[in-house]
Amino acid sequence: MCEIPVFCWITAVVLEHMMATEKIGDLPTTMTDLYSHFLMVQTKRKKNKYHQEQELTEADMDVLLKLGRLAFEHLEKGNIMFYQEDLEQCGLDVTEASVYSGVCTKIFRRECEIFQKAVYCFVHLSVQEFLAAVYMMHCYNNKTVMKKNFFEDQITTLPLDEFLHRVMTTSVRSKTGHLDLFVRFLHGLSVESNQRLLGNLLGWTENSPETIQKAINNLKKMNSENMCLDRTINLFHCLTEMRDLTVHQEIQEFLKSENRSKKQLSVIHCTALAYMLQMSEDVLDELDVKHYNTIEEGGWRLIAAVSNCKRFRLSGLMKSSEEDPNRLSARELSETDCEVVALALKSSPSHLTELDLSWNKIQEIAANALSVGLKSPNCKLETLRLKGCSLSETSCAVLGTALKSNPSRLTELDLSYNMVQDSGLKQLCGVLESPDCKLRTLRLMDCRLSDISCEVLVLALKSNPSHLTELDLGMNKLQDSGVESLCGFLRSPDCRLKTLGLKSCSLSEISCDLLVSALESNPSYLTELDLVYNYLQDSDVQQLSALKKSPDCKLETVRWKPSLQKAEGVEDLSVWMELG
Repeated sequence: MCEIPVFCWITAVVLEHMMATEKIGDLPTTMTDLYSHFLMVQTKRKKNKYHQEQELTEADMDVLLKLGRLAFEHLEKGNIMFYQEDLEQCGLDVTEASVYSGVCTKIFRRECEIFQKAVYCFVHLSVQEFLAAVYMMHCYNNKTVMKKNFFEDQITTLPLDEFLHRVMTTSVRSKTGHLDLFVRFLHGLSVESNQRLLGNLLGWTENSPETIQKAINNLKKMNSENMCLDRTINLFHCLTEMRDLTVHQEIQEFLKSENRSKKQLSVIHCTALAYMLQMSEDVLDELDVKHYNTIEEGGWRLIAAVSNCKRFRLSGLMKSSEEDPNRLSARELSETDCEVVALALKSSPSHLTELDLSWNKIQEIAANALSVGLKSPNCKLETLRLKGCSLSETSCAVLGTALKSNPSRLTELDLSYNMVQDSGLKQLCGVLESPDCKLRTLRLMDCRLSDISCEVLVLALKSNPSHLTELDLGMNKLQDSGVESLCGFLRSPDCRLKTLGLKSCSLSEISCDLLVSALESNPSYLTELDLVYNYLQDSDVQQLSALKKSPDCKLETVRWKPSLQKAEGVEDLSVWMELG
């Protein structure tokens, strides 16, 4: 809010008035405090100007409540501009109001004319949201039926804690968050100090400490499983408006603690932690969600802190099945979740250099949202791991296109266990072909690739082969023909591969012959070769050991096991056979 000029002006008006008063009292500590003082300051300034009494008159309250009704009834619609007929429906006489009340000329004004019709607006949306909350709290305290109420009809007859809970329940369903600040103000207006400050305007009625505590407990216990991140953070803000700082204090103690793993964090604690990390002046080196002891839903909320850390890992957060609570399945990253990550990637400056979202489902719409951040010129990502994210062929192509537009910093890419397929790999090869590409590690295990992918991949690598040192193509049906294509790259004098993974690729002894021949022609760099679970015999693999006799050979490790189909009778399949 401090980046908004109008908010700075409101703050300055309040502080100027309080500094000029003999009894300054407590300075505002919440948004509701500040806006409540601002409303009263504007009214008092008008009184001083016309040498009238200092108390808020019935006429003043009448104008303010009519403005509040206008603000309230148009908040749900998203209207921020009003015509004269909108004002008249709320009982506002524009001429009388603008002359009589100094509030109108300061926070509600005639903006312009469109098609010869006057248009009015509040000086800022937050002012509209505050007055809407004032109007609703007035109606609640006075048990007044609200016209055009977008909440439940009888909501004002409920106890305060239930009233606030119903309003919050309605607001969290919003994807746009257009009610977030409104409900923050509403919770703040339930506090005794603000009710006393605004006095007769709200029709103040005293609420018991037990009722206030119930409202606070409702916020802490609210089910946020299907809420987007901004809505859950707003729960934390509402607690602040109600002057409950226990969650904030508990997180402060948690951050200072040396045994963080022993304390389990609730959802509201995770929300508060994410917000505090997000707002911290210090950029976090690493945030690995698995390092925090959270309940199932809680860890998911830490994604909000992605914008203020260098390395972020949200790998493999599982959720319980509705049918069987003991059965766990991968969570799905929503479009909103990926938009939060994308915002961190494209922000200026962007701190994120490593991102691991492995083993979370990412549908096409979420992949599109993520790609927006990847293609940003502000993106400084060096490591991207999306292993086992249920990415489709189309999603892989979208991500490949995004990475191609900004390949200069990326050094590690892991898309293993996704449906990349041959067509998706063609798009990814656009990254490798870029002269700015600095990719050193590429992992594509179990990506439904065939020998065709090897041909496409080799063509891309030959066009820009100087950086790649690790290539893992395991668990793809490459067959001997695919290895033959790869050997064309291994023979290239520009090849710098040190590690090559060909685990379970349906290879026969022919592939061993091809690899031996290729490495003999260019044996300088490869140190590790994985041939586990292929159709090979001892004699086939032993050929590779002969390469050690070459003075230029750097091959140190060859890993292999019998194919699973040929492993019957083998007692111990866990033992590596390493040559070196």
